[in-house]
Amino acid sequence: MPKKSTQESGLTTRQLSPNKAKASILHALKIKRPIFLWGGPGIGKSEVVHQIAKNIEAKVIDIRLSLWEPTDIKGIPYFNSKENNMVWAQPSELPTSALAKKHKNIVLFLDEMNSAAPSVQAAAYQLILNRKVGTYTLPDNVLIVAAGNREADKGVVYRMPAPLANRFIHLEMKPEFDDWLEWAVNNNIHKDVVGYLTFSKKDLYDFDPKSPSRSFATPRSWSFVSELLSDDLDENTVTDLVSGAVGEGLAVKFMAHRKVASELPNPSEILDGKITEMKSKEISAMYSLTVSLCYELKEANDKKDKKFDTKVDKFLRFMMDNFDTELVVMGIKLALTQYQLPIDPDKVKCFDEFHEKFGKYITAAQSTN
Repeated sequence: MPKKSTQESGLTTRQLSPNKAKASILHALKIKRPIFLWGGPGIGKSEVVHQIAKNIEAKVIDIRLSLWEPTDIKGIPYFNSKENNMVWAQPSELPTSALAKKHKNIVLFLDEMNSAAPSVQAAAYQLILNRKVGTYTLPDNVLIVAAGNREADKGVVYRMPAPLANRFIHLEMKPEFDDWLEWAVNNNIHKDVVGYLTFSKKDLYDFDPKSPSRSFATPRSWSFVSELLSDDLDENTVTDLVSGAVGEGLAVKFMAHRKVASELPNPSEILDGKITEMKSKEISAMYSLTVSLCYELKEANDKKDKKFDTKVDKFLRFMMDNFDTELVVMGIKLALTQYQLPIDPDKVKCFDEFHEKFGKYITAAQSTN
C-alpha cells in the first residue's frame, strides 16, 4: 500500500502506518540512530515503541519529558567536601550501568519531547548528541526513541531547535485500519467495536484540531469504548460513556450498529450447524456477524476444540449461502490474515466448493495489498 503524505505549514510530510513505522524504527535502532516519532494524539505511538521493545528484548524506560525540569536530566549539583568542588548527582530515572547489564537492550523513550520547555529540550540535546550529560554517560545498549504531537495538532508544543532536530531520524505515523485490526485481535478488543469499525473504517480516527469537541475517535479512545462496554449497564449510560470517549455523533452510530448486532443469530449456533440462514440483510449486521464468527473460531482454535474443522466448514458454508462475494472475500481474509486461523483444506468438507467459487477473488484481493 503506498504511503500517504500530508501538507503541514506548506511542507510535504511522508506518513507511515504503524507496521511500516515499526520496520523503519527497528532498522534505525540496529545502528543506534535516535528516532523521533511524530503523529496526532491517540494513534498509538507509545504502543508501537513498547511493541518494538518487546521484539528486541528491551526494557522500556518511559519518560514524559514535558513533566521534567532541566535539572531532572543533568542532575542536581552538590558540594563534594573531599574534592572541594561541585559535582552532579545523576537522575535516578536514567539507566545506570548496573541496570544495563541486566538487559539485552534498554529503550529510553522520551515521550512528549516537543511539549517540554525549551530549556529541557536544550538539556536533552546534549544527552542525545553526545550520549552523556554532565558526569553521566548512557550505557552502550541504551537506544533512544522520542515522540511528540505535530504543531498542527494544536497541543502544547514548542518548536524543536534545529540542531536537536538534526540529531534524529524523523518518522510520522498515521492510523491504518488493518494495522489496528491486527492489534485489536491480539489485545481482545470487544467484538462490537471491531465489528463496527470493520464496517465503518473511516471512523477509526476523526481527530480535527479545529473542532471544539473534547471527545473524538482515535485508536486509543476506541480501546476505552471496548473497556466501557458492559451488559450490566443500561443503554443510556453506555451511550453517555461512549459519547464521552469518541463524541456524540459516533456514539449514536455505534449504538445503532450494536443494537442491530444484538439481534443477529448466535454465532455459536451457526458454527454448530443449528442456524443456516440469515434473515437480516442489513450490511452492517453482516459485517458484525462475520467478525463474531471469526472471534468464535479463534476461541475454538485456542481451546484446541476437536470440532474446529467442522466449525470452519459451517463458517464457509454459511458465508457462501448468505453473503455476497465482497463480504465472503472479506470474511475469509479476516479469518486467515488477522485471526490467523489454521484452516486445513483437506479437513474442511466444503473447501473445494468454496475455493472454486471464490478462490480467484481472494487471490486478486490479496495481490492488491
